[in-house]
Amino acid sequence: MTWKRKDLLGLEELSSEEISLILQTAKSFKEVSTRQIKKVPALRGRTVVNLFFEPSTRTKTSFELAAKRLSADVLSFEVSTSSVSKGETIVDTARNIEAMKVDCFIVRHSVSGAPWLIARSVKAAVINAGDGCHEHPTQALLDLFTVQERFGHLKGLSVAIIGDIRHSRVARSNIWGFSKMGVRVIVCGPPPLVPLGIEEMGCEVTYRLEEAIRQADIIYLLRLQKERQRENYLPSLQEYSRLFGLEERHYQGMNKPFFLMHPGPMNRGVEIRSCLAEKSNSLILEQVTNGIAVRMAVLYLTMGSQR
Repeated sequence: MTWKRKDLLGLEELSSEEISLILQTAKSFKEVSTRQIKKVPALRGRTVVNLFFEPSTRTKTSFELAAKRLSADVLSFEVSTSSVSKGETIVDTARNIEAMKVDCFIVRHSVSGAPWLIARSVKAAVINAGDGCHEHPTQALLDLFTVQERFGHLKGLSVAIIGDIRHSRVARSNIWGFSKMGVRVIVCGPPPLVPLGIEEMGCEVTYRLEEAIRQADIIYLLRLQKERQRENYLPSLQEYSRLFGLEERHYQGMNKPFFLMHPGPMNRGVEIRSCLAEKSNSLILEQVTNGIAVRMAVLYLTMGSQR
């Protein structure tokens, strides 16, 4: 199969074959990061723009390293010093930068749909690095890659996604991605933080942490999205941690091995006890490592479609 899309905007629109192609391509690129000289000439002469309208550590750094390891030139856009602060629209910003003959925009924005708006307005490739509460496709792809690498397969596994489902773009992309690849998805959280009708996306719902993790091969913890919450959905962080925080006692009740994942940044002591993040069954740092290979694959496939 060959990649035919100009953009990567979400996993909802991708087929399982397209997801598999990205994962296969990422596998071939992962070896590059183990070399003494961590670079290949696949995108030499291409220019990638990090168009981040929200703060980011892992995603922004990962995309920048991925582009540089493919030998592309990288421009990181600083919103605070740009004409956006003077009232320029994001579309005009993108069009003006594209006029400088760039090849790809990596877009993160607090408004859902912003990457779609830009993609519709430019000829360059657009990759969604997280839009509002909607999707974060490369995070889900690196999660799929990490699980596949650990288990050797995806189909037939079960993942429990725990926490603030309502405000999590990571949760939505992972529900689409895992379910399309034959993984059973269970979501769990306080009732106000689990959207009504989310089962239509292809997942199951429970409001009891113990029930969710008992069935899971992978426990996927989410951070409370306090910056996106407009209402008080919870009485306190302490109450959330008591009912939905992963603790040592939960390990004792498990009757099968499982792995722990988290998209970061972690609120240690809230959704997870600090010591648990360091256990041997934690894949959290593997997720970070694999993010570079997956984003190399996405950059290569989307920008290669322009040739």
